[in-house]
Amino acid sequence: MPLLRVGLAQTNPTVGDLEANATGIRQAVHQARHFGAQLVVFAEMALTGYPVEDLSLRPSFQRASRAAMTNLARDLKDEGAGDVVCLIGSLDHSDEAGSTLGRPRGGPVNAAALVHDGRILARYDKHFLPNYGVFDEARYFVPGSEALIFDINGMRVGVAICEDLWRDGGPVQWARDAQAAMIAVLNASPYERMKDDLRLQLCMDKALASGAAIAYVNMTGGQDELVFDGDSLVVDASGRLLERACQFGTQVVTVDVELPTAPTTNAPDIQISTKAPADSPPVPVTHLLTPRLDDNDEVYAALRMGLADYVDKNGFDSVLLGLSGGIDSAFVAALAVDALGAERVFGISMPSRYSSPHSIEDAHDLAQRTGLSIRDIPIEPMFDAFQSSLELSGLAEENLQSRIRGMILMSLSNAEGHLVLATGNKSELSVGYSTIYGDAVGGFAPIKDVPKTLVWELARWRNEQSTNRGATPPIPLRSITKEPSAELRPDQWDTDSLPNYEHLDALLEAYVDEDTGAQELVDLGFDATLVDKILHLTDAAEYKRRQYPPGTKIGARAFGRDRRQPITNRWRERTSD
Repeated sequence: MPLLRVGLAQTNPTVGDLEANATGIRQAVHQARHFGAQLVVFAEMALTGYPVEDLSLRPSFQRASRAAMTNLARDLKDEGAGDVVCLIGSLDHSDEAGSTLGRPRGGPVNAAALVHDGRILARYDKHFLPNYGVFDEARYFVPGSEALIFDINGMRVGVAICEDLWRDGGPVQWARDAQAAMIAVLNASPYERMKDDLRLQLCMDKALASGAAIAYVNMTGGQDELVFDGDSLVVDASGRLLERACQFGTQVVTVDVELPTAPTTNAPDIQISTKAPADSPPVPVTHLLTPRLDDNDEVYAALRMGLADYVDKNGFDSVLLGLSGGIDSAFVAALAVDALGAERVFGISMPSRYSSPHSIEDAHDLAQRTGLSIRDIPIEPMFDAFQSSLELSGLAEENLQSRIRGMILMSLSNAEGHLVLATGNKSELSVGYSTIYGDAVGGFAPIKDVPKTLVWELARWRNEQSTNRGATPPIPLRSITKEPSAELRPDQWDTDSLPNYEHLDALLEAYVDEDTGAQELVDLGFDATLVDKILHLTDAAEYKRRQYPPGTKIGARAFGRDRRQPITNRWRERTSD
């Protein structure tokens, strides 16, 4: 059978940066061309970035995106790469006049442009629009209703975009009916734990169902709360894995796919004849089959990329965080140093009368281990000044300390230009154990979707990585092993008001991530009194979560984009009727 050399172009676009994204696409095409690729497939919305959200409804952006694709096709030819066939994801729009009730403004479509020889030969519009989890595509796009089938050098290829592959019928069935030998799938599939195995199985199943090879290309990079992990791959028509790209990195991979000659009984939409670049012999393909990361490595890579891209794509030079000596701030600091470099990370130790000596020591030990900058700003004089006027007691007095610390961090951010990192974890955020306008302040929350038990696990894992390399572990051992405490009153421990975190996280996973009801939780073995308490705390804290900074999503049900509960809400789960 003839061979089609396919390039999988895994790029990291920035939403709205059409010029920079186009530059990255051109560079990837040239790299794939160097290796003799005849067809290069890019990710969903590679030119515009994803998700574009309400930008898709703005006529000026719709026009700019279309113009950018036209210019990109021309530039590729002018640069000598017009002989490569490209499938490039972008925002386009319908040319139908007028507006229709229930139809997104301007008729935006999530499209793939078929580009060759300086022209856009055809356009495929995404057929199935997901409207669950983090996806709101039914709000933003008009669904496509027509297939795109093309022959390249006598081999037939169908086109699908992300959700199209997950559904029965539609593009997969169209490709089968047209006897396509390969389906090129453009994706913007966000990272979730264990999702890489699910994607591979999907591609294998669809290959067997369609009788066609699957070329699956996913974008990479961070976009607000989402991280795209790459993990592009190719399977043949029998479901056998031929090639797999890296996770959490830009990469262009080329692979030879044996495909049968297209049938003569039915004609494709487009016929293209092209050759491997003639200016030099094609470079032989080296199969990578990049090994998958283990679970902790994968999660850490997602958190690192999410933080780094949020900081860099939003133009911040540095980050600032409070260092308490506890596990959460220590882990976030180590993560920030790995993501940005120690010279861009600044920590503030803000001890109060209740701060233990070891907490201050651990904060400075962390700074020495990682190389980040640290300074001490005791809060006692400010606390006394507030108390002389307010005379607060109890919880209000405790929260005052947190709010003073938040004010210090935001003031320094304002004065020096740092992005403040909030260090709260998902367990605390679930039950409202964060002080609004205190430790909840910041511009980004790197571990917002990381349960407390996973923070400990990742901290131990990160230290082990350094030890295995003969380097200094970044996180002080005492920060990992000490009993957690906010240190806002004498002898305060988290377990004064919460169960141990192993039990708490198991309950929260069932309730928050899986929507398990109160009585069902009791039936699963959770104590009824504990269920009533934790569910009440979680439901009552929704107003706090709405005001919390964005943070990287790593799980199936993150607060914010995934789990959207009303703030004003009198529904309460009960353990018995």
